[in-house]
Amino acid sequence: MSLGKNIQYLRKQKKMTQERFAEIMSVSRQTVSRWEADEIVPELGKLVALSEVFSCKLDVLVKTDLAACDEIYSEITRKTMDAFRMARYEMITPNPEDDVNTYMGRWAKRSGLLESCPDAWLIGWDFPYVSYELQNRFGLRGYVAGYILPEGFETDCPGVEYAVQEKAEYAVITVYDPFAAAFERIPNAYKRIMDYLQVNGFREKPKEGVISCFEHVYEKDGITCMDVYIHADSVVRTDSFTSFS
Repeated sequence: MSLGKNIQYLRKQKKMTQERFAEIMSVSRQTVSRWEADEIVPELGKLVALSEVFSCKLDVLVKTDLAACDEIYSEITRKTMDAFRMARYEMITPNPEDDVNTYMGRWAKRSGLLESCPDAWLIGWDFPYVSYELQNRFGLRGYVAGYILPEGFETDCPGVEYAVQEKAEYAVITVYDPFAAAFERIPNAYKRIMDYLQVNGFREKPKEGVISCFEHVYEKDGITCMDVYIHADSVVRTDSFTSFS
């Protein structure tokens, strides 16, 4: 990892020349060039300013090989999700993601959803209402999985809850091969979006009728991909990052 390479990488991501970047940082172009060549290290005040200009945590700027992350994460984009209806189910178990996804997959077959719409989206998100005792003493966690239903789809198949999501705007990032290092890559995807939004916490009461964040896993060109969505209006400034696990 090279601090100079990180500075150069982030500067180019911002599409700034060395001259323009030098103006913003109140230094000479030669100083920027020497930073990027690792000939000198920016003083602490300049490092803080760099992290602010790049909307990047200071420890990430100094410790992480940011260029290498391009192979794992896409650029962050904004996406407006039209209103939709979904069938969902939640579980609290030691392995809720697999358990509830399996349950919903069976429901989708029984209900005829996958026959009428093979590409129906299955999305999921953490179920936050699990006590610390259940988590720490019994190792239980909660997760919700739901299928986005195509317009006009109807079924009498029981076993799910129906809900409506209103139109909402999300910040979205794609994680490639997320389960190769799930406890690193997935939380980092959330943190990247939080940095992008320049905020670092969820509202205590998210907007009613809108999912604050969710994940969508799919296969593309033989690679497992996960799209992480965070509702742009469901985040606020706090003192520390929300912990995702």
